Amino acid sequence: MTPRLWAPLPDHVDLVLPASGDRVPMRAGADGWWSVDRALAHGTDYAFSLDGGPARPDPRAAWLPDGVHGASRVFDADRFAWTDAGWSGVDVRGAVTYELHVGTFTPEGTLDGAAARLEHLVALGVDVVELMPVAAFNGRHGWGYDGVAPYAVHEAYGGPAALQAFVDAAHGLGLAVCLDVVHNHLGPSGNYLHELGPYFTDAHHTPWGAAINLDGPGAEQVRRWICDSVLRWARDFHVDAFRLDAVHELRDDSPRHLLSQLSDEVAALSAELGRPLGLVAESDLNDVVSLAPTDEGGWGMTGQWADDVHHAVHALVTGERHGYYVDFGSPEVLRTALTRVFVHDGGPSTFRGEPWGAPVPGDVDGHRFVVFGANHDQVGNRALGDRPSARVDAGGLAAQAALVLLSPFSPLLFMGEEWGARTPWQFFTDHPEPELAAAVREGRTREFGGHGWQELYGGPVAVPDPQDPATFAASVLDWDDPARPEHARLLEWYRVLIALRRTVPDLASGDRHATSLDVHALTDGAPDPMGPASDAAPGPWQGALVLHRGDARVVLNLARTAAAVPVPTARPVRVVAAWDGGVVRAPGVPDEPLVVELPARSVVVLA
Repeated sequence: MTPRLWAPLPDHVDLVLPASGDRVPMRAGADGWWSVDRALAHGTDYAFSLDGGPARPDPRAAWLPDGVHGASRVFDADRFAWTDAGWSGVDVRGAVTYELHVGTFTPEGTLDGAAARLEHLVALGVDVVELMPVAAFNGRHGWGYDGVAPYAVHEAYGGPAALQAFVDAAHGLGLAVCLDVVHNHLGPSGNYLHELGPYFTDAHHTPWGAAINLDGPGAEQVRRWICDSVLRWARDFHVDAFRLDAVHELRDDSPRHLLSQLSDEVAALSAELGRPLGLVAESDLNDVVSLAPTDEGGWGMTGQWADDVHHAVHALVTGERHGYYVDFGSPEVLRTALTRVFVHDGGPSTFRGEPWGAPVPGDVDGHRFVVFGANHDQVGNRALGDRPSARVDAGGLAAQAALVLLSPFSPLLFMGEEWGARTPWQFFTDHPEPELAAAVREGRTREFGGHGWQELYGGPVAVPDPQDPATFAASVLDWDDPARPEHARLLEWYRVLIALRRTVPDLASGDRHATSLDVHALTDGAPDPMGPASDAAPGPWQGALVLHRGDARVVLNLARTAAAVPVPTARPVRVVAAWDGGVVRAPGVPDEPLVVELPARSVVVLA
C-alpha cells in the first residue's frame, strides 16, 4: 500500500512509522491530497502527523489493532483465500433477515463465535444475516453506532480478516451478509476528522451536532470517503447488502443527494460483480423518496425500514400506548399499516405534534419495506431493555410472529426473538474517558424520566447503568434457551412460518392491492382485563382477526376465551400451520363462510 491522505487543512503532513520511528514528509497534491513514495507491506503500522502534531490514524484504515487512538495497520484484503466463487447473491427484497450484534450474539462476542452459530440461522430459514455496525469505536463493548473509523472492523470482534472469514462462511451456507453502516455522524471518542478537512458543516445540525458535510465546500471528497467505504466492503469483503442508519440525518441540499450517488455507484459495481447488492435505508420520514429511481429524483434504495408496521403490531399485542405508540393499538390501525405501510402518511402525528409522512403509491411492492416485531432499537431503547417475551405470553408472541412473517413485507428478526429469549438487550457502553462515561450515564437516566415507563413497569424505574459491565453481560444471549421446551416450541413455530413463505405463493407475495391483502376484525375487541391498566398500557386488544393474503388466511384469536371465527374464502383451503390447535368447520350452506374454532390466544394459517 502507498499511503495517501486527504487533509486540506494542515500545511505539512508527515507519514509516521512507529516501528522505526521514521517521520517521512509527504507531498502536497491537488485538491488537498497528500502522498509519499513509500510502499508499505501488509502488517506495517503507520500514522500521520499534521503540522508536527501527534500521530493520527488513517481515516480510511481497515485495521486499528490498538484502537481508534492508535496507529493504523496495513491490511491487504487480497490475501484472503475466498471459497465463494460460485456465490450468486441474494435479493434482499422479500428475504428473511436476521439482525445480530456481534458482541452479544455469542459468549465469545466475536465474528468467529458468530460464524459458529450460522447453521442455526440456516435451520431457521433465514436468507440474510445483518450485522449491527462493526466499525471501530473506543472501548471494548458498545452497540457500534459510536464508530469513528467506518473503514475498519472493531478489533474486539476479530478485525478485518475475521469479517472476511465470516462472510465466506455465510456464503458457504447460502446466507447473504448485510452490514449496518453509519454515515450520519461519528462517535465522540477517536474522531480526528475535524483536524484534516471540512468533514463537518455548521450549515446543518443533527442530534449529534454539526452535520457531515455533504453539500458545502470540500463535500466532494467527503462524499467520496463515504461512497468508497461501501464499495470497498462489497468488493474486498464480499458484503451483499447495507443497512444505512438514519438517512434522514444525512443533510444534503445539493442537486444530487448523496444516497442517489451511492445508489448509482453500487448499481454499477453490482453489474460488474454479477450479483445483487442491496441498500436498505432506515428513515424516519415516512416518505418513499428513498425508493424512487435516481433518474426520477429519488434516492434509489432497494428497500427501507417501516417502523409504523412494528408499532401497529406491538401496540395491538401489548396494549402499550406510551411515547410514539400513542396513535397505535387498534385493529383499524393495524389494517392501515399492513395495507398502506405508513400509518402517518400525511395526517397528524400525536407524538410529533404535526402532520407527518406521505402516502405510499399503490404500485410500490411490499417487499421494498423491512418490518419487524423487534429490533435493536425497539428493544434496547426501552428503559429496561426488555424484549416482548418478558411481557407477552406465548400466544401473543406466536400472533406477533405470524403478523410479521406472513405480511406482504420483508421480515427482519432480532437475535433470540425466534425462541422468545429470556435475556434483555440493554444499552451498554465502555467509554474509558470518565467525563464521557458520566455524560452517557446521566443522559440515559434523563432520557427515561418520562414516556410512561413508571406506569408501564408498575413502579419506579432504575435504568441500567450503561457503563456497568453487568449491563453488557446481561445482554448476551443464552444459547441454552432454545433447548428448553417452552423456547423450542416457539422456535419451531418460527421455522414453520418462514417455511410457509417459501411454499405458499400467496404468503410469499409482496402484493398490497386490496384484492390480495386485507385485515378484518371478526369480533368486537376490548382491552384485555388481565393486562396492565394505565394510560401507558391500557391492555392488549382482545378479539379475533383475519389477515387475507390472496387465497391464504391467517386467523388469530387474541382473546383469552375461545372464539368461532367465520372466514370467507373463494377456494377450498386446509390448515397448513396452527399454534394451539383449531378446528375448521365447513359451511353447511353454499356461499356461507367456513368457521374456524380457535382456542384462546391461538393462530391458524389456512392455504
